[in-house]
Amino acid sequence: MRTVTILGATGSVGTSTLDLVEREPDKFRVRALTANCDVAKLAAAARRTNAELAVVADESCLPALRDALAGTPTQVAGGARAVCDAAALGADWTMGAIVGCAGMKPAMAAIETGGTVVLANKEPLVSAGELILAAAARSGATLLPADSEHNAIYQCFDFARPERVRRIILTASGGPFRDRTREDMARMTPEQAVAHPNWSMGAKISIDSATMMNKGLELIEAARLFPVAEDRIEIVVHPQSVIHSAVDYIDGSMLAQLGPSDMRVPIAHCLAWPDRMATPMAPLDLVALGRLDFAAPDPVRFPALRLAREALVAGGARPAILNAANEVAVAAFLARRIGFLEIAAIVEDILERYDPAPPDTLDAVLAIDAHARDLAGERVEDCVV
Repeated sequence: MRTVTILGATGSVGTSTLDLVEREPDKFRVRALTANCDVAKLAAAARRTNAELAVVADESCLPALRDALAGTPTQVAGGARAVCDAAALGADWTMGAIVGCAGMKPAMAAIETGGTVVLANKEPLVSAGELILAAAARSGATLLPADSEHNAIYQCFDFARPERVRRIILTASGGPFRDRTREDMARMTPEQAVAHPNWSMGAKISIDSATMMNKGLELIEAARLFPVAEDRIEIVVHPQSVIHSAVDYIDGSMLAQLGPSDMRVPIAHCLAWPDRMATPMAPLDLVALGRLDFAAPDPVRFPALRLAREALVAGGARPAILNAANEVAVAAFLARRIGFLEIAAIVEDILERYDPAPPDTLDAVLAIDAHARDLAGERVEDCVV
């Protein structure tokens, strides 16, 4: 029996994790579930799994959660500190799936207790990668990547002999605008941008896919997770999203992981690791697929890729600034306050204007994040749709 905590239990990754956990109740016991403010969904999940603890980050929702779970053995709590406390309970396995910088402190709390911590949110490794990795080294925590791309690399990478690896091939779907001109993209609406052709995801990550910033952030994550130099991590557009990523070895062999476009596959790998578990996914039908296509990404139409690589090479606070400014710009686009092409333009502007000293604590990272958000917010106000 493995104890499980899910941070961000009501989001798409959280619900996929719950689906797998609930399919094998004899193998998993839920210690804690957290959500931002979706009381109904959180309470229902807590009831189904007999969770020991349910936490809402928005403390104003605590009375409603308390009422929803009255008469059950599940304890309840509210507030950002309570989410970190839930992460620090010491579960055998913790899923970190809280969107945005709000997920950084809970992820760190889980890592500091040891155990296996699965990272589905990009912010910990992108904005505070060196601190996260150092904390894992101190506590002995095992970090596993839930992103389909990094999970694919993890399954193919020879950690015992990393010098045998020639390249990492990070595949990208190209998003909904992969064949659009910049003129077309300038007119795109939020509804068009979130309509991903392959994956069902939340609005923010769907927009990141449309700008390809998600692949830029994944580039930074890959550089943190795998002992390979930045210039040996390549991004290739693969529209079918069947090959989730690959590892190229010096002898000419290339190992790739293939699977359906469903997050339950990489989550199941992490949940059962180092074993494997059954999922409800149908076997991949290669004959039905028929073909697999590949292309180089267009750096002109997708400048976010360049910005992310430059931030990775520069290091220090640059990745945190990139991530923070992007979150603000994406939110502004979703609110119809700026156009689609202005997302990357705002991020680039903030990177040019803000260059603080490298952060040496998580609080310093969060301070940089907050200031970058303020600057990006001011830049949004200067824009006219």
